[in-house]
Amino acid sequence: MHAEHRRRHASGDLVLALLTRAGAALTLAGLMGVIWPVLHEGLPRLSWAFLQTDPLNAGRAGGIAPMLVSTGALLAVALLATGPLGLAVALWLSEYTGQQGRRAAVAGLSLDALAGVPSIVFGLFGSAFFCDALGLGYSLLAGGLTLACMILPVLIRTAHSSLQALPTDWRLGGAALGMSRWRLAWHVLLPHAMPGVAVGIMLGTGRALAETAALIFTSGYVDRMPDSLMDSGRALSVHIYDLSMNVAGGDATASASAIVLMTWVLLVNALTTALSQWWLRRAATGQP
Repeated sequence: MHAEHRRRHASGDLVLALLTRAGAALTLAGLMGVIWPVLHEGLPRLSWAFLQTDPLNAGRAGGIAPMLVSTGALLAVALLATGPLGLAVALWLSEYTGQQGRRAAVAGLSLDALAGVPSIVFGLFGSAFFCDALGLGYSLLAGGLTLACMILPVLIRTAHSSLQALPTDWRLGGAALGMSRWRLAWHVLLPHAMPGVAVGIMLGTGRALAETAALIFTSGYVDRMPDSLMDSGRALSVHIYDLSMNVAGGDATASASAIVLMTWVLLVNALTTALSQWWLRRAATGQP
């Protein structure tokens, strides 16, 4: 009986192992099926000059330097506007409203609704509010703030979930030691919630870097080098869209730009993960 029981368990483990490996192989094959055509067409166009020069002939020749600067400015504005506000709202929901409070429920429902709003709607809102009502016009600042509105619900939700998952004993221990809520949150809760916060930043960054519809209505379409945040600028995603849809013979440059965009996402994700782990180690060793 025991031998038969062990054989059944071994057979079940083998089937499960085969299924998981098959699923991983299918996922990897699907990923390579998407990426390989882009790599095949875009790698020959990649060079340092491609990253450092302006586009020529409607983007068929030249490089993507203005788009890199514009994308970096948009991402910086979005993260600087989203990070402090997102963490503050997540802390308020987790530590001040109660997990089952009515305000928390209303806020959670609102965040879920905002996270599901199509990007084109955010673009129309950004055009009406930031560009027209606030007088920012077609600018990198208007585009970055519009991206911040899109990222904010994702960041708040992930940060809130990470804070809620922390042991309640930590909060009780901090109260017993006479720590204020602010000190407890800054020195204990936030450092240990950083891996989850990093996930929210990575998801938001990926959405921001890949966004097209909202930026066409807010940051503009011009492919020149911006002089300030009040200038219009073309993001990499918009550049890829324009080359693929509107420029005959621009597919190679679009694929090369897509490779740069994917690399940028990977680098931002790696940097965010490294910073969150560094902050977590500092908190574990008791460093301020």
